[in-house]
Amino acid sequence: MALYAAARSFHVPAISVGALPPLRSAREALAVGVRCVPLARSARSHSPAFASLSTNAAPCGKEAVETDRAPAAVGPYSQAIKANNMLFVSGSLGLVPETGQLISDRVEDQTEQALKNIGEILKAGGASYDSVVKTTIMLADIQDFQIVNAIYANYFQAPAPAPARSTFQAGALPLGAKIEIDCMAVIC
Repeated sequence: MALYAAARSFHVPAISVGALPPLRSAREALAVGVRCVPLARSARSHSPAFASLSTNAAPCGKEAVETDRAPAAVGPYSQAIKANNMLFVSGSLGLVPETGQLISDRVEDQTEQALKNIGEILKAGGASYDSVVKTTIMLADIQDFQIVNAIYANYFQAPAPAPARSTFQAGALPLGAKIEIDCMAVIC
């Protein structure tokens, strides 16, 4: 299995691994600023190996993102985590931020409120609906799919491509909610 190197930073041109002298250890790679992560090569991949130079050899960290414009977490987790250029938004219910209660028993209202809550968290983390790359929708009843889909489409419109998405029926959701949505966004 061939190994490949993945860039740890963006906006840096790739260089040929063949042009680099052999390294004796991973520490040596960090000392010269080359940050490489070996990845398995797929049988269909014909891309040459590459490496990227990074100006930051420090390990990446994570930062909690919190806003009072969205409901507080109802457990031991953050509203979102920012890591490198990604924002990971925790599952959001249709809770009213000021009360912490579900907006209503209707899936339409809960969907709208959950998406508004996500929007506030995205904004607090330096992102927007346009920068969302993946969402997951959990429904208490999969029969609500079409209703939810119509409301969801209002938040993820052209010209930005719609994010990748998974939707499934959950056995039960926290607080008796009818929907929970989480997402991942790129921070540019």
